Amino acid sequence: MDPSASAPELKRQRRRLRFILQIAISAALGGFLFGYDTAVINGAVGAIGEVFQVSSGDLGRAVASALIGSAIGAFVAGWLSDRIGRRHSMVVAAALFLVSAIGSALAQTLTGLIVWRVIGGLGVGFASVLAPAYIAEVSPAEQRGRLGSLQQLAIVVGIFLALLFDYAIVLFTPDRNPVSAVGPLAAWRWMLLSEVLPATLYGVLVLGIPESPRYLVQKGLPERARLVIERTLHEPAQQVIARIQHSLENTDHGRWTDLLDARNLLLPVVWTGVMLAIFQQFVGINVIFYYSSVLWQAVGFSTTDSLIVTVITSVTNVVTTFVAILFIDRIGRKPLLLIGSVVMALSLGSMSWVFAGAAVVNGAPQLAGMAAGVALLAANLFVFAFGFSWGPVMWVMLGEIFNNRIRAVALGLCAMVNWIANWFIARTFPPLLEASGPALAYGFYATAAAISFFLVLFFVRETSGKELEDMA
Repeated sequence: MDPSASAPELKRQRRRLRFILQIAISAALGGFLFGYDTAVINGAVGAIGEVFQVSSGDLGRAVASALIGSAIGAFVAGWLSDRIGRRHSMVVAAALFLVSAIGSALAQTLTGLIVWRVIGGLGVGFASVLAPAYIAEVSPAEQRGRLGSLQQLAIVVGIFLALLFDYAIVLFTPDRNPVSAVGPLAAWRWMLLSEVLPATLYGVLVLGIPESPRYLVQKGLPERARLVIERTLHEPAQQVIARIQHSLENTDHGRWTDLLDARNLLLPVVWTGVMLAIFQQFVGINVIFYYSSVLWQAVGFSTTDSLIVTVITSVTNVVTTFVAILFIDRIGRKPLLLIGSVVMALSLGSMSWVFAGAAVVNGAPQLAGMAAGVALLAANLFVFAFGFSWGPVMWVMLGEIFNNRIRAVALGLCAMVNWIANWFIARTFPPLLEASGPALAYGFYATAAAISFFLVLFFVRETSGKELEDMA
């Protein structure tokens, strides 16, 4: 806000900021469900394997099944939101989350669980595209980074609360075992059912937010767009509408063919988004959240202690996201990504080195003394680095780097690639852990983090402070 403005103008600025924050938080609740849905499986992984008597490969497929749905949902979300709007598409996502939570909790077979997890994954894919696109389109340029980071903050809070609930529900069992019953259902089923409440809240909140002004202009509804612009942006509504109309000339809405380039297959800016999406997952962040309880048990922690460590890690992720919110509009997106790549490469390399030297007892690595402390410190340092850099900044940049014409479909493609990369990491970690322990896996993730530094250095342009209509 401008401190030199008159009292009435300051009042209008505060009212505008409250409104923007309100609708951004409502949209970002999709990110909360995105994080909650992908992390709540953590505490249930061991129980699912025990109840359905599955191998590590089948367990990996069950955990990764939601990611297939996420990839499909992300691919479809951009196309759908260009036709029925960002707001209505978010309502669809809320319905998918709700149905999946109930179905997954009551599944009687592994196949049934996978089907319901895929449906929930569709909702996750929708949320991963719609929230950053919507927030970018209703936010003033000078606040877009901070508001866009609310998506990542919501994701990590969702992860934290999912893991906290997993831990809490296990405490209610007589033997601290997720397979044991708590009332009419086993503890692991309550974990999955708990998503019903946030899914319902998300549906109610998004019904109360306005449609994106860029979508309204695209659909020939400039007067409705004007009402939204006047309540959100700091510049004359007609000027914004004219700029949007110019960026949308000669097209009704983005098509997948608009992303193609005769020389490079895809437009260079789309390649940049795709590579950002891939490397955000190839650093292995979701191994920490999908398999950390199993991982820490493998190196000597009890079930309860491993869940406590996982909750502590998720708290680290929440706290560090505030660092990104504080600095993303001050020092820019690119410096945060570069710093994050360096710290992630060093911390992941340390984890690989520690596990490579671990003693193997009954086929599993065992850490003791200083080695266990180094592993725990390095894991949390990695999460800290990801939380202030690649976690929030990638999603902010995907909402910014594309112009109006291709934003929804390009973001959908990049989000789909992100989920496919996520699936690959989640699917390959259990066999790697079983075959050679964690050292090889963490070595791969450290290498990816090192490569990501050069990707950002040479191919990523700064987007801080630029108007969306100016993006190439």
